[in-house]
Amino acid sequence: MPDQNASSVSSSSSSSSLPAAPAAPQRRALIIGGGPAGLMAAERLARAGVAVDLFDAMATVGRKFLLAGKGGLNLTHSEARPRFDERYFERQADVAPWLDRFDGEALRRWAAELGVETFVGTSGRVFPSNLKAAPLLRAWLQRLRGQGVRLHMRHRWLGWTDTGACRFQSPEGETTWEADAVVLALGGASWPQLGSDGQWVPHLSAAGADVRALRPANCGFDLGLRREGETTAGWTPFFVEKFAGQPLKPVALQVSAPDGRSFARQGEFVVTTTGIEGSLVYAASGLLRDIIEQHGEALIHLDLFPGREAAWVAEQVAYPRGSRSMSSHLKSRLNLDGLKAALVHEVLDKQQYGDVATLARTLKALPLRLVAARPVAEVISTAGGVRLESLDPTLMLRTRPGVFVAGEMLDWEAPTGGYLLTAAMASGVVAGDGAAAWCQQRPTPAQ
Repeated sequence: MPDQNASSVSSSSSSSSLPAAPAAPQRRALIIGGGPAGLMAAERLARAGVAVDLFDAMATVGRKFLLAGKGGLNLTHSEARPRFDERYFERQADVAPWLDRFDGEALRRWAAELGVETFVGTSGRVFPSNLKAAPLLRAWLQRLRGQGVRLHMRHRWLGWTDTGACRFQSPEGETTWEADAVVLALGGASWPQLGSDGQWVPHLSAAGADVRALRPANCGFDLGLRREGETTAGWTPFFVEKFAGQPLKPVALQVSAPDGRSFARQGEFVVTTTGIEGSLVYAASGLLRDIIEQHGEALIHLDLFPGREAAWVAEQVAYPRGSRSMSSHLKSRLNLDGLKAALVHEVLDKQQYGDVATLARTLKALPLRLVAARPVAEVISTAGGVRLESLDPTLMLRTRPGVFVAGEMLDWEAPTGGYLLTAAMASGVVAGDGAAAWCQQRPTPAQ
């Protein structure tokens, strides 16, 4: 570590005639990445008496955190465990020990300690009382600075030197830093303009970590429609011009994978120029992505009347309509118009639309074929990353002792609703505590 960046603890004076013993050098840790996981790891290390230097490639920390809170910061979810744990899919058994250390209730208590009260919304999601992210982040940074955490902005991590020091590209050029422990919390690859660009992948792979390719999660999808036996790209121009950006609600989405996994839930989503996105789609996105990767497309079915039985819908469609057009008839009997009515026209040709049985089935199970997830750079979060099997229970790399990994860099995923942020911060607790324990057992602290 450069001399100008090192700190030491001076010897205390003594009134005794015997010379005072020199104070032990303070252990030091580097945090690389200034998102919620990195900030939480920094807090835990500083609380344990470790000197902490935090580095981030951006000009300020917490940029994605602030963006997530732009429409109201969803901190966590009030759902009770173990149901909460199930939101982490195949990784729930791995994430559960993190939540044992720092779950949704612990997160709310932590926010309250920073002077930020929270409330539970009607959906069960938990928000700050003022809905804003900035006040919480300011209070957090104030506490971290009070604990002695030093922030180094515009420092991009470049991996390690041959001797194990961390390399950074800084405004002053390349510099190297040494420490007793390092916590990597560099995020995934979504929203790279905010700092999470996935450039850490080759460095971790070279260090022997098993890194799974970063993939879209909590994402929208592009679709292909089959009309008269042929697949076309996306919606018709008329549909896009009139309905892109509009929400479809209420609606239920159902999909089944060949391997037996399935998803069925009611909610809402938004029509885009190329397909669909929104909360209901995000909830199913992991399964949809996997199906598309394995089979080239995913067939979903939408129930446009989730509160009605199929027999009732069929009865309304078959009700004598006299001289009225089918569109007028459906509006009269089912109040079907606007986006939902247009959606039916997108998937049925004229002959199918006029067939009562086909039309009734479509209203309860409208088929859409999704052919691609949206690009990683524009999605809410990413799946993939450092496989948890590469780490010990403290989230330390087995192939590089003293290096810990936290947050979205790890190979887990979760839906929106507070689950992402909770687990990211919980992993920061585990990695920070693990790094602190590692520092304390080191025979010769870095100076």
